[in-house]
Amino acid sequence: MTLSSSNSPLTDEQARQLNDVLGNLEGHQIDWLSGYLAGWRAAQTGQPSAGGAAAAAAASAEAPSLTVLYGSQTGNAEGVAEMLGEQASARGIKATVVDMADYKPRQLKSESFVAVLASTHGEGDPPDGALDFHEFIHSRKAPGLKGVHYGVLALGDTSYEHFCQTGKDFDARFAELGASQLVERVDCDVDYDDPAEAWVTAMLDAIEAKAGAAVSAGSGQTAGGAPGKSQYDRKNPFPAPVLENLVLNGRGSNKETRHIELSLEDSGLTYRPGDAVGIYPQNNPSLVAAIIEKLALDPEETVSLGETQTTLSKALTHYREITVLTKPLMEQWAAYSGDAELQKLVGDQAGVTDWMRGRDLLDLIETWPVEGLGADTLTGMLRKLPPRLYSIASSQAAVDEEVHMTVAAVRYESHNREREGVASTWLSDRLEDDATVPVYIDPNKNFKLPEDDDAPVIMIGPGTGVAPFRAFMQEREERGARGRNWLFFGEQHFHMDFLYQSEWLAWRRQGLLDHLTVAFSRDQEEKVYVQNRIRDYATELWSWLQDGAYIYVCGDADAMAPDVNEALIDVIAHEGNKSRDEATEYLRDLAREKRYQRDVY
Repeated sequence: MTLSSSNSPLTDEQARQLNDVLGNLEGHQIDWLSGYLAGWRAAQTGQPSAGGAAAAAAASAEAPSLTVLYGSQTGNAEGVAEMLGEQASARGIKATVVDMADYKPRQLKSESFVAVLASTHGEGDPPDGALDFHEFIHSRKAPGLKGVHYGVLALGDTSYEHFCQTGKDFDARFAELGASQLVERVDCDVDYDDPAEAWVTAMLDAIEAKAGAAVSAGSGQTAGGAPGKSQYDRKNPFPAPVLENLVLNGRGSNKETRHIELSLEDSGLTYRPGDAVGIYPQNNPSLVAAIIEKLALDPEETVSLGETQTTLSKALTHYREITVLTKPLMEQWAAYSGDAELQKLVGDQAGVTDWMRGRDLLDLIETWPVEGLGADTLTGMLRKLPPRLYSIASSQAAVDEEVHMTVAAVRYESHNREREGVASTWLSDRLEDDATVPVYIDPNKNFKLPEDDDAPVIMIGPGTGVAPFRAFMQEREERGARGRNWLFFGEQHFHMDFLYQSEWLAWRRQGLLDHLTVAFSRDQEEKVYVQNRIRDYATELWSWLQDGAYIYVCGDADAMAPDVNEALIDVIAHEGNKSRDEATEYLRDLAREKRYQRDVY
């Protein structure tokens, strides 16, 4: 129906203007507009307008729907996904936040708006929980996605060759399948907070512009956050006092592994076994001083880090990454120096990745010196010093307002210089007795004890990978869980490197720990590792799996985790009388059922 002065209370000019507006709107936009006008009228008069309730209901029914899919290994992508969901709801957008592992990918073609948030694991691989979705979307079974509007946020680390590869994969594939990109993909480095928040805002703005979504004043969101939630988080870490800092290794060991206990009293921070504690470390003052000296800069010169002003020395000690080189830093250094050799190197992806491995900022300065580099220019080139994550080695049910960590001090020689891990040696060597450590809790929903206290649990954790399993055992003891427990632990020497030995033996005497299987690689001529022990106990391990056991693996991602994965496939194939492909799929099914969980790094 066309409006005019004869069939409405409007003048001819008003009717013409309104007809022009309505003619350019789609159905769901008109529904939203009717609800908006009803609300606007009610605000003007203080009373609902005629038909206001029906119009508002229609507007609500037509509110745009956003599906937020995340693939997360450590929980960072999941955290941003939840933030996006909360902010979408606050704007009146119906948001559903789903782990890719739990999403039925054939639904994708029916979605209107999709946000994809994915981290990259290992050498450009999807996180464990995103494997099936990643495979499906890249297979011939993937549906056409014409009519689907999407955006991708990729999380990664620029010190790795395949930076944000999983996010890049999803972005390219969605476009190939006909989906329309709402916003440009953003690739986040380890310091992801600010770019992620900007992407979330851009994504929601784009949805509103496309669908005409309204900001809902009645969303119930408050500045104070959820009741009982701690004020301390990644952006505002809690200064946790150090309670204990003990060496776990015996005399003569060539390892230095620390058991560190921190107080969380009055922080309001809570955690569950399987979570990690994030800490903000400090760079070694000796390395900071050497860098400043090489560049002939003043350590007390004031530099600006966003809204923060501090000295150059403090900036390099507390706020900037100086021990890990990244491709963007190499490119900036090449442009600034004008060195032809360096410019050629940064153009070779494999070559520059190989050169960066085991080197730091001081190596870069010494190899390609520059003159006249200002302090602000230097700090502007460097990414933020990211927090380090440690698997929590305690159950809060057992230790109350404390959190425990198992930290291996990293020291090694590379390119004719002694090197060290930033956080591990800061915690081991440079903490005063009355020191505090800036911490926050990093939840990990993908590494959790089974809800069923009767379920058997198999824990595979060599070295510091044993940390979360100490938490698991404390938790199961506090719960009075009846399920059987089996630990595979490995290190170099029984007498010097059996971490938490007295606790494991006590749990075994009590009957809480049914099996303790160890592999000490240097105690005999032939090296023995946990994967060897897994094969040794194949028959019993298969029996546990048949009884519904959950398998957990924690530790080194480069060698241990793949080797353990291979050993498990061998066990399943041999004991289950399966082909290798069938055994591999069996293990994948365990992962889908959350019965095979890994926390590897």
